[in-house]
Amino acid sequence: MRLNELKDNAGATHRKKRIGRGIGSGKGKTGGRGVKGQKSRSGVAIKGFEGGQMPIHMRLPKRGFNNPNRKQWAELSIDNVNRAIEAGKLDSKTNYDAAALVEAGVLRRSRDGVRLIGAGTVSKAVKLTVSGATPGAIKAVEAGKGSVTVLDETVEYRAKGEKADKAGKVSKADKKAAPKVKAEKAPKAAAPKTAAPKTAAPKAKAAEKKAPAKKAPAKKAAKADDAGDMSEYLKVTRQYDADADEAVVTKIEKYLGASLKNRDAKYVACSDETELETIAKGFMKKKMGIDDKDAAMEKIKAVCVTMKPTRMKNRVTFYYLLAKAEGKLGDL
Repeated sequence: MRLNELKDNAGATHRKKRIGRGIGSGKGKTGGRGVKGQKSRSGVAIKGFEGGQMPIHMRLPKRGFNNPNRKQWAELSIDNVNRAIEAGKLDSKTNYDAAALVEAGVLRRSRDGVRLIGAGTVSKAVKLTVSGATPGAIKAVEAGKGSVTVLDETVEYRAKGEKADKAGKVSKADKKAAPKVKAEKAPKAAAPKTAAPKTAAPKAKAAEKKAPAKKAPAKKAAKADDAGDMSEYLKVTRQYDADADEAVVTKIEKYLGASLKNRDAKYVACSDETELETIAKGFMKKKMGIDDKDAAMEKIKAVCVTMKPTRMKNRVTFYYLLAKAEGKLGDL
């Protein structure tokens, strides 16, 4: 065989198809891309387009949540602990934390902490300080006369019923909750009894019967209760009329109804002429029976002068003063 006779197997190579060389070449016109527009150009990828309708990736709802601050734990199984002990990587004298386990070659990296998982048997005693451990893993280490110290109090895998001390360490004794013992109350020290003369006892009893405990006057107590139960609108109204009748104020509240829930409708703006005209057409005409707009506006502005010291003029109090000026509080 000569060098000029060397060649690939049949079908191993083929000539590159030259596109865009006319319709007779088989790859003319669109060059094998099938379209003329944007999709025929290189570097274009129209993903998720479904002819104008909402694409499926936008129709499907979102589920779940990916916590950007989640922690990644390095999991250490009981089997790997036992292998490390048998290989001589771990001994019973050292208390191994995450850094020590990495240095000993038991773990490749500690990540955000070590979690002891799994179940089985441990051939020798070993001391471990980890961020979390399952109940089965703790039992396996303790069965081999070792100890497990859990640093994180919020670990999901921690055995139920365990309690952590201030340093966050879980001890074996804390697993069994001690029965709660109620502290007995110390008996009160009895006051020394002094022997009183026999003749003084009957007099003292008679004095106790004659002098009953003093009670607060009923009227003052009633007033204190009324002050506590007084409505917001009655308090404001009594700043202008100390003898304001609660029933009349309540009627005005019912007349205004749900509009009092709106902050803008709860107060009267005397600087707004449109609002004053609305009061003249509404309350003054319908409730007070004043058809003359000019007369109604004068009385409304007079109340505005009365309530001028108050920046926020309560609508209930405003209507109360209008009705009082007309002497029609009883007609509301």
